Amino acid sequence: MSTKQNLWRKQVITWLEYNVSSHRINHILGVEATCIHLAKCHQLPEKKAAKAGLLHDLAKFFPPDRLLRIARKANIEIDEISQQHPHLLHADVSAVVAQQEFGVKSTKILDAIKNHTLGNPEMSSLSCIVYLADKIEPNRGNTNELNRLREIATDNLYQGVWETSDYTLQYLVSDRKLIHPRTVLTRNWALRKVKKTASL
Repeated sequence: MSTKQNLWRKQVITWLEYNVSSHRINHILGVEATCIHLAKCHQLPEKKAAKAGLLHDLAKFFPPDRLLRIARKANIEIDEISQQHPHLLHADVSAVVAQQEFGVKSTKILDAIKNHTLGNPEMSSLSCIVYLADKIEPNRGNTNELNRLREIATDNLYQGVWETSDYTLQYLVSDRKLIHPRTVLTRNWALRKVKKTASL
């Protein structure tokens, strides 16, 4: 890591120390490390993956009114579920903060930040990596299911997205939580990609 990159990373972490909990910082650093690992596995740009991972939860602890205010100002779509649960906007708002506070201009990095919670059909490989890393990073636990998902993610990004989405959906259903349509659309898109590849 160059001196400039190291300085930038320290600035981000200092900002995070004032804006998220120490537990959340551990998660963020776990996501950053997992992004780098997955980027290596899939021959993708490690620096971009690391940046997206480090910045993915900037707005995680913003209160609902602030999330809604920033989303409206940035013309982010606020659907009925997001209106009822503004926390779901934290990914999109984190991309806004990354752009404004830390000068991120890369569309792929910003999209990866936006897509890390709900996913998005047709998302890039970088977005897939951050989506996966957010859910399988080491601090999430050491269950057999998570370890299985970690193995899949290192081998096949689309299968990782599909099966990790299934894992998330099962949790949401069992906990009787609302499910955002984007999560289902992302799952179906990734499953189709896997099936299409298998049929070639």
